[in-house]
Amino acid sequence: MLSRITSSTISQQAVRTLQAGLAERAKLQDQAASQRAIRTPSDDPARAATILNVHGEQARTAQYARNITDALAWAGSADTALAASADLLARARDLTVQGANSGALNPAAREAIAAELDSLGRELLSKADTTLLGRTIFAGTTDAGTAFDPDTFAFQGVPAASVERRVGANEKVRVDLDGAEVFGEGTTSVFATLKGIAADLRAGAAVAPRLAQLDAHVSDLAAARGAIGARTAQIERASAANASAAVDLEARRVEAENVDTVEVYVALQAAELVYQSALQVTAKSLQATLLEFLR
Repeated sequence: MLSRITSSTISQQAVRTLQAGLAERAKLQDQAASQRAIRTPSDDPARAATILNVHGEQARTAQYARNITDALAWAGSADTALAASADLLARARDLTVQGANSGALNPAAREAIAAELDSLGRELLSKADTTLLGRTIFAGTTDAGTAFDPDTFAFQGVPAASVERRVGANEKVRVDLDGAEVFGEGTTSVFATLKGIAADLRAGAAVAPRLAQLDAHVSDLAAARGAIGARTAQIERASAANASAAVDLEARRVEAENVDTVEVYVALQAAELVYQSALQVTAKSLQATLLEFLR
């Protein structure tokens, strides 16, 4: 059985065809103006899921970059403090060697050396209390404000605690140093050693035996600088890997989210041509109205 084709049926079909062409042209115009492949997830659910995943990975990569910047700041501050401490300790050792030659020194000279050692001890203590953004880098989890008590030289950090930064999906790096391991603590600390050398000089006692203690502290500082140097290298490798990942993710985002401008422009021109042709054909095919017959 054949369906009856009426003028109304033809008109409705023509309008639907024109609306479809107009919608396609509007979609392409929106893509050309926004440079976005889709506006809502319903436009292309699979592509929308890819875009969301890429944006999530980019957010994580950006956080790793911030963590890396902070980790480098911690490591840089620690290395600077350790380098300055090593210089101070080297000077203290030279003064101790001078003081060990007690036969050539009068009381005034011994007092001068002792006074400089006291000054070096205070400077060394200030380096051990170095802070970064209000955090003590040699006792990073403490809220005491300083790594060592200025009177007893007791370590004020939290035992077995450390400050870490996540620099990758499966990679963490410790960014602080245990001040007790670097400088010692209490009566065995480098500060107590320098104070003891100064006291021996003022008392006229021999300070040569103290050189072995200073050498041990020098070794501890050197080991700490080696450790922070290794961590810095690890952080820098993570930084390079993170930067490379960020570039790759941006390329993936552009591919998934943006449109090919030339391709969209060509498609828009084609859609415009099709729409104009449809308008002309429809205008001719719908001219036979009742008034035309009556005329």
